[in-house]
Amino acid sequence: MHSFLFVPGDSTRKFAKARGGDADALILDLEDSVAASAKAEARDCVADMLREESCGKAIFVRVNALDTDLTLADLAAVMPLAPDGIVLPKCEGPDDLRQLAHYMAAFEASHALPQTRILAIVTETAASLFTLGQYRNVDPRLWGMMWGAEDLAASLGARENAESNVYYEPFRLARNLCLAGAAAAGVVAVDTICAALNDLEALEAEARIARRDGFGAKAVIHPNHIAPVNRAFQPTEEELIWAQKVLDGFEANPNAGVINIDGQMIDKPHERAARRIMAARGPTQT
Repeated sequence: MHSFLFVPGDSTRKFAKARGGDADALILDLEDSVAASAKAEARDCVADMLREESCGKAIFVRVNALDTDLTLADLAAVMPLAPDGIVLPKCEGPDDLRQLAHYMAAFEASHALPQTRILAIVTETAASLFTLGQYRNVDPRLWGMMWGAEDLAASLGARENAESNVYYEPFRLARNLCLAGAAAAGVVAVDTICAALNDLEALEAEARIARRDGFGAKAVIHPNHIAPVNRAFQPTEEELIWAQKVLDGFEANPNAGVINIDGQMIDKPHERAARRIMAARGPTQT
């Protein structure tokens, strides 16, 4: 999964459009996109969405943050319908992850469900930045870690977070710590949304940089952003050729720690990188 499209939890129209689109996964949102007065109605709406055919997409639900007293009601509405994952906003560290997992375990037991994946948004408060290296082995439900800049700006007291689609240093720090934290935890790092709705070239460039640096996916907030992100996260033909050469080389020399490919020294970290490249192939790539 490379593209995660946020869908307002109270909009059946946008959900219907998203189901027919090309996003790999949908995040049905009960948090920021839903007014406080409409939370209960949105829960019912999201439950109806979960009852529909997913069209082959993974369906995640973003619940409200743990400090809102809304999380349990959100989970009660959606967990019986077996979403593919729960997105936890404003996750400040392992304790928050454990608390959500504890809640989810109760619903899983009650409804005979397998463990449900968690995608935690881990950089939305200043405090969260100091725990990003502590997620390893906290709970097996943790599938991914996403960073976000908008709420972090408010938490830091920043007047703005970027200029010309380039983030300022505090936000680049959050991004990079999220990436390292996800790698340390052995989970997928998910890049934040691109707020420039109409600059698709900037979006695709941002997504390519994210993939280059090690992110495995990117969140989007508009259907027009899906295709550029999907393109950016597919390996190039040159990368696929290189990866196949590396894998073929180690297959032919199973006891070798180092091999020579086109005059370059290739060792086991390169083999792992080659496997990741091959795993990221798109449906039309062979």
